[in-house]
Amino acid sequence: MTGSTPILLSTLNARYMHTAFGLRYLYANLGELQQQAKIIEFTLQQLPINIAEQLLSHQPQIIGFSVYIWNVSEIYKTVAMLKQIAPEVIIILGGPEVSHQPDVPDIVHLADYVISGPGEISIKALCWQILNGEHPPQKFIDGISPTLDQLKLPYQYYNDEDIRNRLIYVEASRGCPFKCEFCLSALDKTATAFPLNHFLAEMDKLLQRGVRNFKFIDRTFNLKMSTSIAILEFFLQRMTDDLYLHFEVVPDHLPDKLKQVLQQFPTNSLQFEIGVQTFDSKIQDLISRKQNNDKTKANIKWLRENTGAHLHTDLIFGLPSDNLANFGRSFDQLIALRPHEIQLGILKRLRGAPLNRHNEPYQLRFNPEAPYNILSTKDINFSTMQRVNRFARYWDMIGNSGRFPHTLPLILTDRPFESFMQLSDALFQLSGSTWKIALKRLFELLYDILTVHFGLAVDDIKQVLAQDYSRAKLKGIPAYERTTTIEISTKQGIANKRQLIHL
Repeated sequence: MTGSTPILLSTLNARYMHTAFGLRYLYANLGELQQQAKIIEFTLQQLPINIAEQLLSHQPQIIGFSVYIWNVSEIYKTVAMLKQIAPEVIIILGGPEVSHQPDVPDIVHLADYVISGPGEISIKALCWQILNGEHPPQKFIDGISPTLDQLKLPYQYYNDEDIRNRLIYVEASRGCPFKCEFCLSALDKTATAFPLNHFLAEMDKLLQRGVRNFKFIDRTFNLKMSTSIAILEFFLQRMTDDLYLHFEVVPDHLPDKLKQVLQQFPTNSLQFEIGVQTFDSKIQDLISRKQNNDKTKANIKWLRENTGAHLHTDLIFGLPSDNLANFGRSFDQLIALRPHEIQLGILKRLRGAPLNRHNEPYQLRFNPEAPYNILSTKDINFSTMQRVNRFARYWDMIGNSGRFPHTLPLILTDRPFESFMQLSDALFQLSGSTWKIALKRLFELLYDILTVHFGLAVDDIKQVLAQDYSRAKLKGIPAYERTTTIEISTKQGIANKRQLIHL
C-alpha cells in the first residue's frame, strides 16, 4: 500500500510514448491542492482490473478521468469496476467525449460529476467542495474558460522519464478561427495565443532539460505570422542535430516571410501536418471548410521542393456527398504533390461536432461503438466503405511506411488510386487480413500480385523488390527468389555431372 492521495488525475493513453498533456494542465492549476494530488497514466493495453487496483492503492477520495474518443470504452470498464469495488470514491469525468450534453456516452451515467469544456479552474473548485463535504447537487458542471495569461503552464511537470522516453506536447495557442464541421474546433470562437515571452522561456527550460522532440498541438500554427516566425527563429537559434519540431499548419497560408525562415532549417528537423481532407469544392462548401485548393497545392509543392520538412498530409473519406470517385480524385491530386505521407482517415462521429446536422439528409450511419467510424452513407455503401478501410491500412503498410520506395512507383502508374485499389483488393483476397502480415510475407504477396494481377515483367519486379528488400535488412530469401536459386542450383548440378562424365 502507498500513502493516501486524496486526488488522482488519470487517463489511458493510446501507447506508452504518449503523455497526457491535459492532466498536466489540471495539476499545474490546482494551487494548494497539488500537495494532495497525483497524476497516474495508463495505456489502453492494461487491464481495467489492474488499473483499478493501482488507483485504489493510493486510497483516493476523488479520481478524475480525461475521456477521449480513443479511450472511452476502456475507461468505461475501469470506472464500472471502481464503482463496484469502491463506490464511495467520487468519479469526475472531463474531456471532449463527455462535454456535449445531451450527446454523451454511457460512462457519464456511472460518474458523479462531469466537467464540460475547459477544466483547469472548475476541477480545482469542485475538488475543494468535495474534500470539504460540500457535494454540488448538479452532475454537469460547465467549465470556465480562463484567459491564457491566467493559466499556470504545465511544462515543469514533464518528469525526466517523460523527457527520455515519451512525446513532449506543447502549445503556443488555443482555438481555431475556422468552422470545418467535422472538427470540434469548429465550436471555438477564435484562436488565442499564450503570452509569447513566457511561452518561449518555458521552451528554453525544456531544451535545457534535454527535450529534443517538440510536438505542437496548435490547430493553426501558421495563422499569426509574427508569432510563428518568432517561435521558429527561437528554435533555429538553438538548432542541434537531434532537434525535431512538429506543427499543424493551415495549408493555403504560406507567406514569403515564413518561407524564408523555413528554408533555413536543416533537413528532417521539421514535420508539418497538413490537413487537406478533400479537394472537392462542393464538399468543402457543404461542411463550411474554407480552403483555397490552388494555393494549397502550390504550398505543398513548394514545401516539398524547397525545404527539408517531412510532410504528413490528411484526407478524409466518408464526408457528406463524398463518393469513391471523388475521393480517388483527391488522392490522385495529392499523390502528384509527393508528400512523404498521406494519412487516409475514415470519418468519425465526434459528439458535439456541427457535422452531425448532415446525418439524416446524407444518411450518415456510424458505428455505435467508439471510435464511431462511419459505416455507410447515401452515396457510399458498406462494402465500399470496407474496401477503403482496407485500402487505408495497406497504404500505411506500403505507401506511408517508406519501405517500398522502388516498388511503389510501379504500383501507382498514371492512375494511382485505381491502381492501389486493385492492389488492395488482391492483397485482401490472398491474405484475408489487414493485420499481422509479416514484412517478408508482404514482399512475397506483392511479387505475386504485380506479376499475375498487374501482368508486369518478372525480372523487373524482382529487381525493384530486391532493392527494397535489401533496404529492409530482412533475413532469409523470399519465396520468389528461392525458386530461382533452386533452378540455378539444379542446372549447375546437372552441368557439373556432365563435366565429370566427360572427364
